[in-house]
Amino acid sequence: MHVSRQQNETAKTVERGPRARTRKLMLETATRLMQSGITPSVSEVAEAAEVSRATAYRYFPSQAALVHAVVDEALGPILDWSSDSPDARIRVADLLATAMPRIDEFEATFKAALKLSLDQWAQRQAGTLGNEPLFTRGHRVDLLESVTKPLQGTVSPEARARLAQALSLVFGVEVLIVLKDIWGLTSESAQSVAAWAAKALVEAAVREAGSEA
Repeated sequence: MHVSRQQNETAKTVERGPRARTRKLMLETATRLMQSGITPSVSEVAEAAEVSRATAYRYFPSQAALVHAVVDEALGPILDWSSDSPDARIRVADLLATAMPRIDEFEATFKAALKLSLDQWAQRQAGTLGNEPLFTRGHRVDLLESVTKPLQGTVSPEARARLAQALSLVFGVEVLIVLKDIWGLTSESAQSVAAWAAKALVEAAVREAGSEA
């Protein structure tokens, strides 16, 4: 079972009044815990929010559903990003300028979500995950496909897909883990390196297409 953004949006649409306030309380509590470095279970969030476990599980039937909802809240304006620029370099620069400061702001939350993903991978490898729903991530796929759309017709479909995949290596919390935690860069320097690398990848793809024409 996978937890999709659409499922979470449907849940938010259905809830009104006191139910919406309870859901909001749980999300705020879960965000606070994740910002402190914890990847909480539904029961832990229920206890911290002072709501019953039965109530909590009605809103979030699994840890994956809970963390997915918190991640979507943390992503905020990133999920609404769009660009009409005909230049892929401008699009990627605009996306990173919008997204990376937000990702940095909620770095602990995204790291906690990444930890859940890695923990579930380890459990699958060990055969101990059972029927626990998977926490899946995939927003960057849609965003980076949008970034590379201006190159449609300029580069081959295979080259465009490869570029989007390469851009995923310089976009997301993983970039901050490498550049801040390993290289010791500041947030500003890390974001600058990511922007430079993304621009270089787009330009390399365009040059390669030109040399093959």
